[in-house]
Amino acid sequence: MPKFLHVGCGPKRKSNTTPGFNQADWSEPRFDIDPMIDPDIVGTMTDMSAVPDGDFDALFSSHNVEHLYPDEVPVAFREFFRVLGEDGFAVITCPDLQSVAALVAQDRLTEPAYQSAAGPIAPMDILFGHRRSMAAGNRFMAHHGGFTRRVLVGSLQKAGFRSVAALARPKYFDLWAVASRSERSEEEMRALAKAHFPATSH
Repeated sequence: MPKFLHVGCGPKRKSNTTPGFNQADWSEPRFDIDPMIDPDIVGTMTDMSAVPDGDFDALFSSHNVEHLYPDEVPVAFREFFRVLGEDGFAVITCPDLQSVAALVAQDRLTEPAYQSAAGPIAPMDILFGHRRSMAAGNRFMAHHGGFTRRVLVGSLQKAGFRSVAALARPKYFDLWAVASRSERSEEEMRALAKAHFPATSH
């Protein structure tokens, strides 16, 4: 059975990942910095030493790479690369600073950009972390860096990923990327994107 590492899982499970991973034939060990949410593996994105080299077929990271400081990004992405098998791939989603910056330029920093299950989300929340969660004491929610599509692709390539496909969704203020350890054809990358990117992307 193939397995994917759910990095920065929080309370979420396989059903909260992607259509491609939310299948019976994928197993999902969960990895998080916070032992209170009972992950299978406790660790940080910059120190995944509890995970052996090449141990996973895939990796999923949703809205946690923006919590890294800029100097930590290369370390974390090299760790993502290390824990994947030779043909492994990573699926990463995070805020899109380019689309958020457009709202900031309109002086809408604290105005709601969209509604979420946690309530209205403003550009300030996307840029710096969810204010309500941090006010409640969850400082893990603070954001220390961020990405545009070009920067995310470049950072993954510098970490060693041979093939990278990425998409910006301005309407949703997010980025999606799939990064393969091995060289893959454009057709193969499109197939991975179709399996793992949100249906609204197609």
